[in-house]
Amino acid sequence: MSIKLKKEDKICVIGLGYVGLPLAVLLDKKFNVIGFDINPKRIEELKQGYDRTKEISTEELRNSNIDFTDNPAKISEAKVIIVTVPTPIDKHNTPDLRPIRSASKTVGKYMQKGSIVVYESTVYPGLTEEECVPILEKESGLKWKKDFNVGYSPERVNPGDKEHTIDKIKKIVAGDSPEITEFLAELYGSVITAGIHKAPDIKTAEAAKVIENTQRDLNIALMNELSVIFNKMGIDTRAVLEAASTKWNFLRFEPGLVGGHCIGIDPYYLTFKAQAIGHHPEVILAGRRINDYMGKFVAENTVKNLIKAGKSVKGSKVLILGLTFKENIADIRNTKVIDIYKELKEYGIEVFIHDPFAHPEEVKEEYGIDLLYNIKNEAPYDAVVVAVKHKPFIEELDFQKYKKLMSDNSKPILIDIKGLYDKNKAQKEGFLYWRL
Repeated sequence: MSIKLKKEDKICVIGLGYVGLPLAVLLDKKFNVIGFDINPKRIEELKQGYDRTKEISTEELRNSNIDFTDNPAKISEAKVIIVTVPTPIDKHNTPDLRPIRSASKTVGKYMQKGSIVVYESTVYPGLTEEECVPILEKESGLKWKKDFNVGYSPERVNPGDKEHTIDKIKKIVAGDSPEITEFLAELYGSVITAGIHKAPDIKTAEAAKVIENTQRDLNIALMNELSVIFNKMGIDTRAVLEAASTKWNFLRFEPGLVGGHCIGIDPYYLTFKAQAIGHHPEVILAGRRINDYMGKFVAENTVKNLIKAGKSVKGSKVLILGLTFKENIADIRNTKVIDIYKELKEYGIEVFIHDPFAHPEEVKEEYGIDLLYNIKNEAPYDAVVVAVKHKPFIEELDFQKYKKLMSDNSKPILIDIKGLYDKNKAQKEGFLYWRL
């Protein structure tokens, strides 16, 4: 028996962040959508047509018919409830399931008989059925597969990417029964132009999501370890990559800081589950250790260059350009730039951060740091660390401007993590230049 959405049926998206809001806007093109978030400030901003993540334009928001609300009772109006809350890790690198458990409690309290609850949050294989379903049953008093159903469709949103938008990325769907899988394939397929992949079960769909990012994490970890080795050997890593890339089957990954809400977190969900079933994952955790070390490695090399330039380390001033976890977005979640900041502070260095995309109030709340609005305000600096490849840094800053920010133009230090600038030109300009 096939399940169909009636014209009057509603879809409620729970969590209106980088994943939930674009999904709600997309679904709104075909369906009646309720957008729920526990943050009343976020709801008010969206109603005014402002998206602080900059993923959705004011025009798109104002043209949508989404019922934005922070009232959980509105969930009871929905036939389909899609959960897109974050799934972070705690300070011990253990999955922090509080957001998804809390969302499940709220959904369970308000969902009606006949509801279909779909999870898009990144989880370890088995979590939807083992953790979320019991909460839904307890809070609702309903019976799974009799009174309600669940599904899983992992998010594949790439924040800041205006080319690979949500509708242009193939969607994986899985339900707790073949009928629910077919229903989700039709539902998402009506708005996703890239196509649908039907996974055989929910656990398979959950596993597919975590290995997508685990694979990328390991590839970057290899590049980072090579960078550490080549630095010790006095070899330029990027020159090696340029040479190796001339082979047709060489996979070109770049060394760098691995943060954010996916690549730097998802492998820990998989390793947590692996350890829970008695397997100690070695390769995955080794990759994580390398990537988690890179902020410290950058800070250590910044200090080495300060010493090389004859500058006093303690009391020196360093400017870090960029704090977000990737370029041209406002997302500061799990950014590894903070590791550089903390490590430099340990050396007694005065550290300042400027980021044209990050929201100052969020940075203050999350990290207790006051962002520098104007980079000239605390100049001169003893070194500048370019940590994020933001467009303004490429378009508005050059070697002469960097020199003017430095305390000693004869020995300016430029730490270029992402390799934005030409190494040979930097050295000809007299910079002590270092990059991963």
